[in-house]
Amino acid sequence: MEPGTSTGCSARTLAACVIGGIVLGASVLALHLAGPAAIPSLPPLDALRRRLRRRRRRPVRVYMDGCFDMMHYGHCNALRQARALGDELIVGVISDDEIKANKGPPVTPLHERMIMVRAVKWVDDVIPDAPYAITEEFMNKLFTEYNIDYIIHGDDPCLLPDGTDAYALAKKAGRYKQIKRTEGVSTTDIVGRMLLCVRERSSSDAHNHSSLQRQFSSGHGQKVDDSGSGSGTRVSHFLPTSRRIVQFSNSRGPGPDSRIVYIDGAFDLFHAGHVEILRLARELGDFLLVGIHTDQTISSTRGRHRPIMNLHERSLSVLACRYVDEVIIGAPWDVSKDMITTFNISSVVHGTIAENMDFMEDDSNPYAVPIAMGIYCRLESPLDITTSTIIRRIVANHEAYQKRNEKKEASEKKYYESKSFVNGE
Repeated sequence: MEPGTSTGCSARTLAACVIGGIVLGASVLALHLAGPAAIPSLPPLDALRRRLRRRRRRPVRVYMDGCFDMMHYGHCNALRQARALGDELIVGVISDDEIKANKGPPVTPLHERMIMVRAVKWVDDVIPDAPYAITEEFMNKLFTEYNIDYIIHGDDPCLLPDGTDAYALAKKAGRYKQIKRTEGVSTTDIVGRMLLCVRERSSSDAHNHSSLQRQFSSGHGQKVDDSGSGSGTRVSHFLPTSRRIVQFSNSRGPGPDSRIVYIDGAFDLFHAGHVEILRLARELGDFLLVGIHTDQTISSTRGRHRPIMNLHERSLSVLACRYVDEVIIGAPWDVSKDMITTFNISSVVHGTIAENMDFMEDDSNPYAVPIAMGIYCRLESPLDITTSTIIRRIVANHEAYQKRNEKKEASEKKYYESKSFVNGE
């Protein structure tokens, strides 16, 4: 071995070790100072994929339009189904002029129909004065300005006066989806229930509007009986199921400290006046409980042709309202102490506009108990509308509605004759 070779190797080795140690120490020190975040822990692959999908995916927005005239639970169920096809539901409410041109005069004006549609708990936004036909210009506006992904309609045909499909362009664009029409109800059907009474009268009385109005509105002066149900005009074809009630329900109860507000009534031909008083009632507490009176109770106080809608139909209409948390289907006429205790009711309210306010003067005031307990409150009704208001509109112009219904009844008969099963809920 050459002199100095061993010493040279040892020096080089020592230098390499020193340098390596310095580098390693600096690295460890850097990691220590940076903390745990400097050592990333990678999430599972599935979690990464879900995160990426959420970042890329915007809410699916669906559009449904309609007249929503004399809005009923069938309309609400259509909106519920439409909402289930996306994340956000935008609803177009057709203008009064468009309805008149394509179907005949509407019973309820646009501002009332807007109140009704906005109150449905499955609706996210509303477009007023929507066109009856989906034109190319309006369809492009839906896609660009409102970011609509799909246009929705029921399985029943919607034809323009020239016989063409109102949704042909949406179908051609591949942006159309179909839902199942709710069986047993339509605005035509409801108007028909009222016109049925008109047809039953002799021709000498048929044009006497005050006589027709009395037929709908006069009470019998009978003692109220909460048992059973029924009225003089029972022409509903609605088939109630427990599943449909569950679909409309909120599936939640009040919290232990919730202030529960109770309001009751017939809620027949559910209208904008009902919606507005329910909105005010809900603002008074944390949970709104609504009592729906039986058909027999309403017939006894309002006349044999009332209610127009039966108990289950009225209950679904109220349940669909975003201000309502729960309903009592077939609520008693009298608000008892036991009922107040059972439902932990904090306050009982009633509007200043109603079909019959004479009960306040009767010896058998149904609100005597909550009044004595100091929990009764009268709310100033925002709108001067009652069920009789809607009936008067029909009666006053019943010939025009008769012609409208004859045309619509023919198309609905054709629909039901050719109806096939559509998968939907």
